[in-house]
Amino acid sequence: MTTTTTTRTLITGANKGLGFETARRLAAAGHTVYLGSRDAERGRRAAERLGVRTVAVDVTDDASVAAAVKTIEADGGLDVLVNNAGIEIWAPDGEPLGPTETTDEVLRSVFETNVFGTVRVTRAFLPLLRRSASPVVVNVSSSLGSLTESTTPGTPEHDYPGVAYPASKAAVNMITVKYAKAFPGMRINAVNPGYTATDLNQHRGMQPVEEGAEIIVRMARLGPDGPTGGYFDAAVGTLPW
Repeated sequence: MTTTTTTRTLITGANKGLGFETARRLAAAGHTVYLGSRDAERGRRAAERLGVRTVAVDVTDDASVAAAVKTIEADGGLDVLVNNAGIEIWAPDGEPLGPTETTDEVLRSVFETNVFGTVRVTRAFLPLLRRSASPVVVNVSSSLGSLTESTTPGTPEHDYPGVAYPASKAAVNMITVKYAKAFPGMRINAVNPGYTATDLNQHRGMQPVEEGAEIIVRMARLGPDGPTGGYFDAAVGTLPW
C-alpha cells in the first residue's frame, strides 16, 4: 500500500494537449502528478508551467519505462496510471490513411505507441499499482475504436476513412477489458475524450482540451467502488463496444 496521503498519478504523453490539461486538472484536485514525456526537456518545461513533477518516459522503449518505474517507486509509489500517449500517421495531403494507403509498417508504427506502449507501461507499473489502496488505470481510447459506431451508417466513426488509428483503439478497448477482468481490485477503464483539437489531429478537433480532458479526469478520480472494465464518454456515459 502506498504510504502517502496524496494520490500519485502518472500521465504519459503529457507535455502538451490532453495529457497536459489532464495533469493541470488533477494537480488542482490535489494529486501528486508525474508528467510523463518522451522528450525530457519538453517534459521539464511543461512540468514547470504546472508546478508538477516530471519523468522521462518513452512508451515504446523498455529501458525508458523501467527507469520511470524506478524513479516513481523511489518517490513513494503510484496510485493512478493514465495511458495517454498516442500517435496517428497522416498522408502527405494531411488526410487519414485509408485501406489502400495503410501499409503493415504504418500499422506497426501506430500500434507500437498506442497499443504496445499501453501494455508495456501498464505491465511495468502493475507491481506499484497493486500496492496502492485504490489503484486506477485510465486508457485513453477513442470512439473510433468502437466497432458498433464504426458499422453504424451516418456516424462520424462510420465515415472516418483511416485504418491504423481506429484499429489501435479497438485493440486498446480489448486490452482494457482483459486487464479489468484479470485485476478486479483495480479500476481499469477506457475513455473517449471526443474530437478534441490537438497536434494528434492537426488541431481539426471541434472541442478544446478542457472539454476533452473531462472524462479522463473523472475516471482518474474513481474510488474503489467505481466502475471497471468500461468504455466511457463525458457526454453520453457508457459507449457501445
